[in-house]
Parts: sequence; C-alpha cells; structure tokens
Amino acid sequence: MITIEAKAQYRELSRKLTSSMTLAEKMAQLVYQAPAIERLGIPAYNWWNECLHGVARSGTATVFPQAIGMAASFNADLMQHVASAISDEVRAKYNGYRSFGRTGIYQGLTCWSPNINIVRDPRWGRAQETYGEDPWLTACMAVAFVRGLQGDDPRFRKVDATLKHYAVHSGPEAKRHGFDARVSAKDLFETYLAAFRICIEDAEPAAVMGAYNRVNGEACCASPTLLQQILRKRFGFDGYVVSDCGAICDINRHHHLTEDEAESASLAVRSGCDLNCGSAYASLKAAVLRGLIGEEEITRSVERLFAARIALGEQTASPYDAIDDTVIDSPAHRELALQMARESVVLLKNDGALPLASHVRTLAVIGPNADDRSVLLGNYHGLPSRYTTIYEGISDAVPPGVRLFKARGSELLRPITHDYAEQPLCEAILAAQKSDVVILCTGLRPDIEGEEGDAYNSDLGGDRRDIELPVAQLALFDALAAVGKPIVVVNTSGSAVSFSALEQRAAAILQVWYPGQSGGTAVADLLFGRCSPSGKLPVTFYRSSADLPDFSDYAMAGRTYRYMTREPLYPFGFGLTYGRFNLTAVQPTSLRVAADATAELQVTITNQGNCPATETIQVYLQHDGCPLTTPVLQLVAFSKVMVRPGESAAVRLIIKPDRFRVFQDNGDDVFLPGRATLLVGCAQPVARSTALGAPPWLSVPVQLEG
Repeated sequence: MITIEAKAQYRELSRKLTSSMTLAEKMAQLVYQAPAIERLGIPAYNWWNECLHGVARSGTATVFPQAIGMAASFNADLMQHVASAISDEVRAKYNGYRSFGRTGIYQGLTCWSPNINIVRDPRWGRAQETYGEDPWLTACMAVAFVRGLQGDDPRFRKVDATLKHYAVHSGPEAKRHGFDARVSAKDLFETYLAAFRICIEDAEPAAVMGAYNRVNGEACCASPTLLQQILRKRFGFDGYVVSDCGAICDINRHHHLTEDEAESASLAVRSGCDLNCGSAYASLKAAVLRGLIGEEEITRSVERLFAARIALGEQTASPYDAIDDTVIDSPAHRELALQMARESVVLLKNDGALPLASHVRTLAVIGPNADDRSVLLGNYHGLPSRYTTIYEGISDAVPPGVRLFKARGSELLRPITHDYAEQPLCEAILAAQKSDVVILCTGLRPDIEGEEGDAYNSDLGGDRRDIELPVAQLALFDALAAVGKPIVVVNTSGSAVSFSALEQRAAAILQVWYPGQSGGTAVADLLFGRCSPSGKLPVTFYRSSADLPDFSDYAMAGRTYRYMTREPLYPFGFGLTYGRFNLTAVQPTSLRVAADATAELQVTITNQGNCPATETIQVYLQHDGCPLTTPVLQLVAFSKVMVRPGESAAVRLIIKPDRFRVFQDNGDDVFLPGRATLLVGCAQPVARSTALGAPPWLSVPVQLEG
C-alpha cells in the first residue's frame, strides 16, 4: 500500500496541477473519457477498464474462474496471487497501448472491480460476479483481491481497484435504474456495508463505484448519507468515487429526484461522486451558470482524480513500466488459473462414484454444457488463447483403453417440441446404455443469467425466475436415470440452483461455477482423482424457490444462512473431499475475550483417509442469550490446509475483535458482555452438514468481558 507520505505528496502535486486549469478544463476531467490538456502535458485518459476475473474486453488475457468460483476456494492467499497476475496483465496491456499516444476504453489502469455486493437472493443474475452471501468471506476475498491488484510498492499503485456497487445492490436487474432499496440501519451496516468497511480499512482501495439504485430514498451516486456521512466520515475512505454507467442520468429520468441532468450532476458532485461514467456531467456547465454548484466543489473532485493518476505513475516513471506482454496468458498464469479452478469446484455429493475407479472402461459425457466454451467464461471476461471445455478436459485425461462417448442430450432450457428437429435424447440414452458411468453436464450459461442487457431473460433483465434446473435438463436426467447407470452431475452456474429433483438419484454432484479457461482440465483432474476437491459453498443451496422471500424485499430476515430458518439442501460452507478428516482438539478449550481483543484458536486436524486432501477449517460464532437480534450463525474465521493420509496438522485461527461485536437497531456496533460459542468444523455447524458427510464440529465456550 502507498505510504501516508506518498499520498500527501500526490495530493499536493494534484492541487498544483489543478490550480493551472480553467473551470471548463476541470469540468471536462470529471467524465470517464477525460480529454487531453496539451498545454499542461496531460494526456487523454479513459477511466473505464474491467478485470473481474482477468483482464476483460481487451483481447487475449488469462481467464480465471468467475468471482463466485474463486470465493468457493476459501483461499485468500491464492486469490491475492490471482489478482497480482491479473494486474500484471492490465499493466502490460496499458504499457503497450500507450505507444499509440493515448489509451482508450478497457486499456487503462483504473479497473472497476471487484464486485462485493452480498448475494441476498440466488436469483440475482449478477451473483456470479460476487464473493457470495457472507460479509466476512466477501471481505477476506476482497481484501486479498484489492491488495493483489494495487501491488505492494510504497510509492506507486500498479492498478486502481474499485469496490462496487455501493450500496445495497443485488437486484432486481430489470428495475435497477429506478429501484429504491428500503433497508434497516441494522441490516445496512451488519450485512450490506460490512465488506466495504473492512476492505477500506484493511486494503485501502483507490476507488468506490456508486450503484444505480436508491437506498432509503437517496440515489446512491448522489447520497450525502452514503457518500459523505458513511463512506468518508465513518469508514475513512480517502479515494475517489465513480458512478455506475448512466446512473447520474437515472436520478432525474427514473428516480425523479431532480428536474434535469444539470440538477442531477450538481447533486452528485456536491454529494461526493467525483467521476461520471455516462453523459450527465456534460451538464455541469449549465449547473454552474444556474448557481447549482460552485468551482470549489468541482475542484475538489478533480484533485482527487489527478492524485490517483499521479499515484499510478502518469507524471513520472513507475516501477511497473517494465511489465511487458510476455506476462499475458503466460504459462505461469495459465497454471494459476488451473489451480484456482481446481480449488473452486465443490463436491456436494459422493456415493463412492468418485474418483472414477480403474474398472471404468466406458464413459459417457452428456449434456448441453459438456462442450460449451461460454460456460467457462462467465461475464466480464477476456479471450484466452486456449480453452478446455469439460468434454475436452475429460477426453484429454481419459486413461488408455477407456472408450468415451459424447452426446448433447437436450437443449439448455426447453424440450424439443417439433417433429423435424434433431432428437438428441435418443443419442444420449444410447451412449448411457454403453457406458459404465455417465458424466452429465447440467446447469446454466452466462447468456441466461447476468447483468441487465447481457442475458436472455429479457423482462427480468438477466435475473432468474426461479432456482430450479431447466425442464429440458430435468427430463434428460430422468431418461438417463432410467437406464440405471451411475450419474455424476457436473453443474455450471453463477449461483445456487436446486438439485432437489435429482439429489437422491445422482451418484455424485460437482458444482463447478463458470470455471475459467482451464475449467475442463480442473474437472477432469478431480473426476480421475489427480487431486481432491476442496471447494466450499459461498452461497446456500436452497431446496426450492419456495424457500426464498420476495425478491424485491431487502430485509435480511429469512435470507442466507445467517438468518434463514428452513433447512437448506446444501449449507453455506459445505463441500466434501476425497480425504476423511477428523478434528480432535481445540486449544484453548474455552476463551475469555475482552472488548477489542483478538482471540486465537489452535485446531488439530487428522486425515484418516487414503489420499492427500485439502480441507477448510471454519469457525462460526453463535451468541447465547444476547438481548439484541444477532445472526443464527456467522463465519468469523477460516483456514485452508493440506494433510497427507495418516497425518495431522495444527491449524492456527485468528478471530479479529470486531467479529464479536453486535449491531443495534440504529446501525451502531457494540461489544456486549455475555456468553457466546465458537463452533469449529469443516462446514457450517448444522445438522444437515453432518448428514451429508461433514465431520462433527467442536464447541468452544466464550465469555465476553466488558
């Protein structure tokens, strides 16, 4: 992170530079397509770039697993390595594009990633872009990602990270331009803003992007409450704020809070939105002439923006200038993408079908997603130089002498209804009849779940109507199940789907998300036992859509593992391995914790299985008899460890002081003396986890002392 002294120097340099600009020049710098000021030696700069899980929309780049898959790794250290690789590729492209004398869209150093919104509902199309439903997991992965992007030089940032979308933003996509998210102060700070606060404190991101929607009546990109009182004063954010694209125009067009774009633009700048992605800030001249805003407020935003550009090395040589295009989609980055893909896959069920045994001599790979490249990529992606689909990965890995059959089996969404169409179901049944095991590739694709305007579900803007698997795929499963061969389900999706209709009949289920360019290789490695699955669910897998509250309701009651009351099909934090783990000791056996004190546990874990495997130890907090409403459970620490067969490992877990604090109705967090329990295990400590095969968890009583 950049030192305090360097930040102060850049602010002073920015003030001097800005003082030489005319008012017209200053206003022109507040749009994402900032023009050159040749007389001051300032080049044109386009602020819009994307790197959600690799450099996006700028040609060849390494494509890592989609963000939700990386969250499933529960591996913050690996996440930081991935982000560092991504920022190397961003820098390399920028260094190359500068030779043209300017940088265009998707060529700069200011990346509008990561998305740290909370997945309160799996039907949200953009859930795939996030780190899941838990604030602490989201914060840990976001801190790692931001640190990896921005680099560790004390004077220069490698890339600017941008936390988005601030705030309380997770659908419905079709209504986002005029939607008002009504939320209590408790839910706001306990759930929706928690990861923003932690990431700002621990990683110092350069930027924050405002959301399209309103929160409790105020437009996010022009909210004095969100931008001034909370973001800058309460959280101590000292970077710049950018609007989501077109969000300032929404203030008058869809939120109807202002009369025209001049009023919207002035309100946004005065509230603290420094940079406009869109056209509204072209109306700042009119706003000044009408007395809606003064030059001082415009100058403040320009100074923030140029301090950022200076910190990126625009005005002087940077140590990152030497990064060249040899890093782009390099062998090292491809291997990193493969490793992250392996760690992102979650084994939800295994009746002994996996890893595939040596006696399997014929194998059928069936399903509409088996050989589809789009399910590797998710949204906001680049273009890898090589792709490995699930079928290709299995085909490359199949042992000598094993015969492989391939069949599409069905369309993605709906059964075929006209007589003259191809009939893929018959081919699938024939393939299954000839095979010892069926690998059935089910799920969704990025073109049917995603951001408004990008996905198929037109009237829903990319959201899903429900979480059930498409009817065509359920019919395909039924037909294959009737054949009687073991079925291993490999599912691609950006969030939870319901497996209730097939869970009892499938021999094994793998959730692989959108696994990146090497996804097929990773899946094959796990199927054939070259490595053990180690992913954990970053979202709850509900039994059906009936378990979900109304999609437009932002109250947390009944939502996510922290507040739901119904039993899930697969709990948050759950995931099996090929090992057989047991937790045998937690030291100390009880804790006395004072306010603002860090707690520490040491856990002994033993692999009693026959193969090396990696497990994630998770610690959940449960308050006992607290007078305030608290989550049923909340994740407070986790650590990933590899243990060889017959060996044990001692794992140290640190629980930060703020994990013990509870939130009042007014949104303030307090430390209350009383009793609590830490539950330590390899999955969420609920009965369903144990029933599915997770080892029992251990309890540590805690006395909270004021």
